[in-house]
Amino acid sequence: MNAERIEVRRPIAADPATIFAVLCDPQGHVAIDSSGMLMAASGDPVGAVGDTFVVHMDREALNDYPLGLYDVTVEIATFEADREVAWTILGQIRPQIGHVYGYRLEPIAEGTMVTSYYDWSSIDQVWKDADIFPVLSEGSLRATLGILARTVAPGVPRPHVADEPA
Repeated sequence: MNAERIEVRRPIAADPATIFAVLCDPQGHVAIDSSGMLMAASGDPVGAVGDTFVVHMDREALNDYPLGLYDVTVEIATFEADREVAWTILGQIRPQIGHVYGYRLEPIAEGTMVTSYYDWSSIDQVWKDADIFPVLSEGSLRATLGILARTVAPGVPRPHVADEPA
Protein backbone atom coordinates (compact mmCIF):
# COMPACT_ATOMS: atom_id res chain seq x y z
CA MET A 1 0.00 0.00 0.00
CA ASN A 2 1.17 3.55 -0.59
CA ALA A 3 -0.12 7.02 0.11
CA GLU A 4 -2.22 6.99 -3.07
CA ARG A 5 -3.75 3.51 -2.85
CA ILE A 6 -5.81 1.57 -0.33
CA GLU A 7 -6.13 -2.22 -0.39
CA VAL A 8 -8.11 -4.42 1.96
CA ARG A 9 -8.53 -8.21 1.92
CA ARG A 10 -11.09 -10.60 3.30
CA PRO A 11 -11.90 -14.28 2.85
CA ILE A 12 -15.47 -14.80 1.67
CA ALA A 13 -17.28 -18.15 1.79
CA ALA A 14 -18.33 -18.20 -1.86
CA ASP A 15 -16.68 -19.26 -5.09
CA PRO A 16 -15.00 -16.64 -7.32
CA ALA A 17 -17.65 -16.92 -10.07
CA THR A 18 -20.47 -16.07 -7.65
CA ILE A 19 -18.61 -13.04 -6.31
CA PHE A 20 -17.52 -11.93 -9.78
CA ALA A 21 -21.13 -11.98 -10.99
CA VAL A 22 -22.09 -9.46 -8.28
CA LEU A 23 -19.11 -7.24 -9.13
CA CYS A 24 -19.99 -7.18 -12.84
CA ASP A 25 -23.65 -6.33 -12.29
CA PRO A 26 -24.57 -2.63 -11.98
CA GLN A 27 -27.20 -3.56 -9.38
CA GLY A 28 -24.54 -5.50 -7.48
CA HIS A 29 -22.51 -2.32 -7.08
CA VAL A 30 -25.49 -0.57 -5.51
CA ALA A 31 -26.31 -3.56 -3.29
CA ILE A 32 -22.83 -3.78 -1.70
CA ASP A 33 -21.98 -0.06 -1.45
CA SER A 34 -21.16 0.95 2.12
CA SER A 35 -20.71 4.68 1.41
CA GLY A 36 -24.39 5.39 0.83
CA MET A 37 -23.57 7.33 -2.34
CA LEU A 38 -24.76 4.75 -4.88
CA MET A 39 -28.53 5.16 -5.15
CA ALA A 40 -29.33 3.13 -8.29
CA ALA A 41 -27.73 1.94 -11.52
CA SER A 42 -28.70 1.56 -15.17
CA GLY A 43 -27.17 -0.79 -17.68
CA ASP A 44 -26.28 -4.39 -18.32
CA PRO A 45 -23.68 -6.51 -16.53
CA VAL A 46 -20.20 -5.91 -17.89
CA GLY A 47 -18.14 -8.51 -19.72
CA ALA A 48 -15.08 -6.78 -21.14
CA VAL A 49 -12.72 -3.83 -20.87
CA GLY A 50 -14.49 -0.73 -22.18
CA ASP A 51 -17.98 -1.80 -21.11
CA THR A 52 -19.93 0.85 -19.21
CA PHE A 53 -22.97 1.42 -17.03
CA VAL A 54 -24.44 4.43 -15.26
CA VAL A 55 -24.63 4.91 -11.50
CA HIS A 56 -27.01 7.44 -9.97
CA MET A 57 -25.15 9.05 -7.07
CA ASP A 58 -25.91 11.12 -3.98
CA ARG A 59 -22.77 12.77 -2.58
CA GLU A 60 -24.74 14.13 0.39
CA ALA A 61 -24.21 10.70 1.98
CA LEU A 62 -20.59 11.70 2.65
CA ASN A 63 -21.49 15.22 3.77
CA ASP A 64 -18.25 16.59 2.30
CA TYR A 65 -19.14 18.45 -0.90
CA PRO A 66 -22.65 19.69 -1.75
CA LEU A 67 -22.95 17.91 -5.09
CA GLY A 68 -26.42 16.52 -4.49
CA LEU A 69 -27.74 14.01 -6.99
CA TYR A 70 -25.71 13.29 -10.12
CA ASP A 71 -24.82 10.47 -12.52
CA VAL A 72 -21.47 8.94 -13.34
CA THR A 73 -20.46 6.38 -15.93
CA VAL A 74 -18.47 3.38 -14.73
CA GLU A 75 -16.01 2.27 -17.41
CA ILE A 76 -14.31 -1.11 -17.04
CA ALA A 77 -10.51 -0.78 -17.17
CA THR A 78 -9.49 -4.34 -16.18
CA PHE A 79 -11.51 -7.48 -16.80
CA GLU A 80 -10.30 -11.03 -16.17
CA ALA A 81 -13.27 -13.33 -15.63
CA ASP A 82 -13.55 -14.63 -12.06
CA ARG A 83 -10.15 -13.05 -11.17
CA GLU A 84 -10.17 -9.24 -11.42
CA VAL A 85 -12.41 -6.37 -12.39
CA ALA A 86 -11.53 -2.67 -12.09
CA TRP A 87 -13.08 0.54 -13.32
CA THR A 88 -12.72 4.25 -13.52
CA ILE A 89 -15.41 6.86 -13.20
CA LEU A 90 -16.40 9.20 -16.04
CA GLY A 91 -18.46 12.23 -15.14
CA GLN A 92 -19.39 15.76 -16.15
CA ILE A 93 -16.34 17.43 -14.62
CA ARG A 94 -13.23 18.17 -16.65
CA PRO A 95 -10.56 17.06 -16.60
CA GLN A 96 -11.72 13.53 -15.78
CA ILE A 97 -10.38 12.49 -12.40
CA GLY A 98 -8.86 9.10 -13.25
CA HIS A 99 -9.19 7.18 -9.96
CA VAL A 100 -9.64 3.41 -10.11
CA TYR A 101 -11.66 0.98 -7.99
CA GLY A 102 -11.25 -2.76 -8.32
CA TYR A 103 -11.39 -6.26 -6.91
CA ARG A 104 -9.01 -9.21 -7.21
CA LEU A 105 -10.30 -12.70 -6.45
CA GLU A 106 -8.14 -15.66 -5.42
CA PRO A 107 -9.60 -19.12 -4.80
CA ILE A 108 -8.84 -20.45 -1.30
CA ALA A 109 -10.02 -23.57 0.55
CA GLU A 110 -12.72 -21.57 2.37
CA GLY A 111 -14.01 -19.88 -0.80
CA THR A 112 -12.34 -16.74 -2.16
CA MET A 113 -9.82 -14.22 -0.85
CA VAL A 114 -11.20 -10.91 -2.08
CA THR A 115 -8.97 -7.84 -2.33
CA SER A 116 -10.70 -4.50 -2.77
CA TYR A 117 -8.55 -1.61 -3.96
CA TYR A 118 -8.93 2.10 -4.53
CA ASP A 119 -6.11 3.83 -6.41
CA TRP A 120 -5.79 7.54 -7.08
CA SER A 121 -2.07 7.53 -7.98
CA SER A 122 -2.75 8.43 -11.62
CA ILE A 123 -5.36 11.14 -11.14
CA ASP A 124 -5.06 14.34 -13.11
CA GLN A 125 -2.75 16.92 -11.51
CA VAL A 126 -5.69 19.31 -11.11
CA TRP A 127 -7.25 16.83 -8.67
CA LYS A 128 -3.96 16.09 -6.92
CA ASP A 129 -3.60 19.82 -6.30
CA ALA A 130 -7.17 19.97 -4.94
CA ASP A 131 -6.09 17.57 -2.16
CA ILE A 132 -9.49 15.85 -1.91
CA PHE A 133 -8.30 12.23 -2.12
CA PRO A 134 -8.98 9.72 -0.80
CA VAL A 135 -12.73 10.20 -1.00
CA LEU A 136 -13.38 6.83 0.64
CA SER A 137 -11.60 5.41 3.67
CA GLU A 138 -10.08 2.03 4.32
CA GLY A 139 -13.01 1.42 6.66
CA SER A 140 -15.47 2.03 3.84
CA LEU A 141 -13.72 -0.54 1.64
CA ARG A 142 -13.73 -3.03 4.54
CA ALA A 143 -17.44 -2.42 5.16
CA THR A 144 -18.21 -3.03 1.48
CA LEU A 145 -16.39 -6.36 1.67
CA GLY A 146 -18.55 -7.23 4.67
CA ILE A 147 -21.70 -6.43 2.73
CA LEU A 148 -20.38 -8.43 -0.23
CA ALA A 149 -19.79 -11.42 2.07
CA ARG A 150 -23.32 -11.16 3.46
CA THR A 151 -24.72 -10.82 -0.08
CA VAL A 152 -23.03 -13.85 -1.65
CA ALA A 153 -22.95 -16.14 1.38
CA PRO A 154 -26.12 -15.42 3.35
CA GLY A 155 -26.65 -17.63 6.33
CA VAL A 156 -23.01 -18.64 6.67
CA PRO A 157 -22.70 -19.37 10.36
CA ARG A 158 -20.53 -17.04 12.38
CA PRO A 159 -17.95 -18.77 14.59
CA HIS A 160 -18.78 -18.74 18.29
CA VAL A 161 -16.59 -16.32 20.26
CA ALA A 162 -15.70 -17.50 23.78
CA ASP A 163 -16.81 -14.25 25.48
CA GLU A 164 -20.25 -14.25 23.84
CA PRO A 165 -23.27 -16.15 25.15
CA ALA A 166 -23.94 -19.25 23.09
